[in-house]
Amino acid sequence: MKKLILGIAFVASAFVFGQKDDVNAKLQEANKAAMDAYNAKNYAVAAPKFMDVYNLLKTSGQDNKVYMYYAGLNYALANDIPQATKIYTDLINSGYTGVETTYTAKDNKTGQVASYDKNTWELLKKTSSKDYTDFKTEQSPSVEQDLYETLSTLLLNAKKNDEALAIIEKGLAKFPNSSKLKEYQGSALYASGNTDKFMQNLKEQLAKNPNDATNWYNLGVLQSKNPATASEAMTSFQKAIDLKPDFANAYQNLVYTAIGDDEKAVTEINALRKTKPDDATKLIEARKERFSKAIPYAEKWYQAMPNDINAIQTLKDMYNTTRNTAKFNEMKAKEAELQAKQPAK
Repeated sequence: MKKLILGIAFVASAFVFGQKDDVNAKLQEANKAAMDAYNAKNYAVAAPKFMDVYNLLKTSGQDNKVYMYYAGLNYALANDIPQATKIYTDLINSGYTGVETTYTAKDNKTGQVASYDKNTWELLKKTSSKDYTDFKTEQSPSVEQDLYETLSTLLLNAKKNDEALAIIEKGLAKFPNSSKLKEYQGSALYASGNTDKFMQNLKEQLAKNPNDATNWYNLGVLQSKNPATASEAMTSFQKAIDLKPDFANAYQNLVYTAIGDDEKAVTEINALRKTKPDDATKLIEARKERFSKAIPYAEKWYQAMPNDINAIQTLKDMYNTTRNTAKFNEMKAKEAELQAKQPAK
């Protein structure tokens, strides 16, 4: 999630001018409490305090949603997903973008620079030329894309995949070049079981960035589910490895894809042993050949993860099938060594 980057030491001056003393005191207190909690990284305390500032301002006629935005950021940092989700949803639905103009001027009597609402600032500029100088305006950048990206993450973390997809698609309509929203779209499609759209999404991303090893790997996983696209899966896994030579999961899936449905193959061999031994022999030889081709991938998997019991056991079985006794014994010893280190159940 995007880190909270706030220049909010400013906020006290933004709402002091023109408020009644009791409201102003409450605003100052709530703002100080929010800032102190944020600076102490106590985000769970800062979030509701920023909402207090927002609500106090709204009561006095100023609907300044920047404080709601700060509250949402702090709720997100506090991992309070329900509250953060609600605020981000409200901000998006309200059309909030974060773009606003700040009007400042220097009080020559005190030497302090303060922020004012537009009408007051213009009035001071016209009537108080000696008392106020350095009249400036500054426009804040839009945070709208961040709103969509963060809300998408929150919804995905809450496993609300359909809601996440709706927000992502709405966000992509406004920000079609957002790599994060594209990535989140793929995650949501996969999590919701819509693998066809997920595959299309991956291919679109790879067309734009063919150097993404993870996307090549994910594409390979999808392709490996269908025997008709097994060779394409092998190519995708290999591209992932070319980009990331220590990609253990890619080697693992290369092994499984190269071997195919081994359980089915063994069942067929056993069924033919008595009735059609010649056919069984042919299947046995074909199985050995598949294992021989897959062994280099399994060895790379083992090199990348030398203490992975699954890699060791897979390689042991493959050496056994291909009658490589020396290597089989080596993996068998390694398996026993790892199992001996595991705590007794």
